Amino acid sequence: MSSIEVQQFTYRHGDIELSGYMAQPSRYPRAAILIVPTIAGPTKIMFERARWLASLGYSAMVCDIYGRGPIEDMREARRLADELRGDAEYYRDRFRCALAELRTRSKMGNDRIAAIGYCMGGEIVLEMARGGEDIALVVSFHGLLATPLPAKRGTIKARILVCHGRADPLVPPKQVRTFLEEMDISGADCHMHIYSGVVHGFTDRASNTKSMEAVKYNGSADRQSKAAMLSMFDEIFENKKAPDPY
Repeated sequence: MSSIEVQQFTYRHGDIELSGYMAQPSRYPRAAILIVPTIAGPTKIMFERARWLASLGYSAMVCDIYGRGPIEDMREARRLADELRGDAEYYRDRFRCALAELRTRSKMGNDRIAAIGYCMGGEIVLEMARGGEDIALVVSFHGLLATPLPAKRGTIKARILVCHGRADPLVPPKQVRTFLEEMDISGADCHMHIYSGVVHGFTDRASNTKSMEAVKYNGSADRQSKAAMLSMFDEIFENKKAPDPY
């Protein structure tokens, strides 16, 4: 097994300096994965996920959201998130910059790039797909599904995987129905996995330490959603011949 190389760096979205964290195998990676964190920004658990993906042969980059690193105060995080969401096109453009950085650093073409996101990050990767980003796949884990800019017919190029807790109070059934209707209208290739009795934040073990009934870790949903993602990776990336690095 090849060793893992880790690097930290900065990149920009206009005037905003953002921080990036990349983990990748020392040998040529199978594909490149952009990891979009929760509303709290790039935390240690996101870096751990990048290293885990690198151990499986992927080049994985954790992107920034606000240009302020991790945010511990949830009230401040919500304020920053609402401010960023205020301009839907600017919101999408921030993460186009992250994709551009991933392309440059991983040297991967669009057919070998995926974007995965958690909570707010799940919302963001769906916005990437709605915006017509030309990448292979987006995966949303307990992400918000509503959008001010629903996809039009034929605009979505990426395949989509959504892993959703059926009891998530932040994503009520009406929002799920509206999302599925949007996917049908747009003609998207979308898979949705729904876990009964599971609430928000089910992939984060630290969720159980938070005094929020809406957020709770669920081991089975965590394992099954990871397995679904890796299965999609195998389906999309395994049969493609990696370009010669030389």
